[in-house]
Amino acid sequence: MSDRLKRFLPLLFFVTTLAYILGGVVQNQTLQLITKPFLIPLLMCWVALGANASRNRSIILVALFFSFAGDVFLLFEYKNPWLFIPGLVCFLLTHILYIAYFLSIPGNKKSLLKIAPYLGLLVGAYGVALVYVLFPTLGNLKVPVLIYAIVIMSMLLASIHVYCRVSQGAAILFVAGAAFFVLSDSLLAVNKFYNPIAFPFLIILTYCIAQYLIVAGFLKHANRNGDLRKVD
Repeated sequence: MSDRLKRFLPLLFFVTTLAYILGGVVQNQTLQLITKPFLIPLLMCWVALGANASRNRSIILVALFFSFAGDVFLLFEYKNPWLFIPGLVCFLLTHILYIAYFLSIPGNKKSLLKIAPYLGLLVGAYGVALVYVLFPTLGNLKVPVLIYAIVIMSMLLASIHVYCRVSQGAAILFVAGAAFFVLSDSLLAVNKFYNPIAFPFLIILTYCIAQYLIVAGFLKHANRNGDLRKVD
């Protein structure tokens, strides 16, 4: 039963994601209020069922918990705009924990950032360009957003750093997940501070893809290390 549930959870996660997006398209706020709080807990269940207890599993679960809290804060931002701040802090902690997880992965192989240093320059240039565009419109949030931008770019760099230290499958999932997270946060920032984007559902879609890919990468790496939970 647990094994079947473990395989079913990713599908349920994406069905719930599409239901939330549909709620936005048809302007059904009730559907969004019902579905969004279930998104990250579904991934947390997938992690809990899919991997044995370990320090790294705990890091991923706590990171997902802060994402869940951030989702809830932003879900009710329409009632109180200041809820954006604790939401930002929650996602900041998520990224810091993902950085901690990536950097905890051991390996004797060289960092991809040393092999291809231009990748680090590209990530840094993107971060600088994004902040440059947004900076005049940030008001009192200049410092928090600047810190957030530094942290999320660091998260992407950390995923690139460990690329050669994990299996190719996990490496691709990690970097793609981190890149989608940067894209999602970039779309959110542009939509909130610069100019409303044409398709706002892309924010949640890229966010959910990012979280799924990072969790899938964690489970794939855990499987390679023999830390994947065996259940009937």
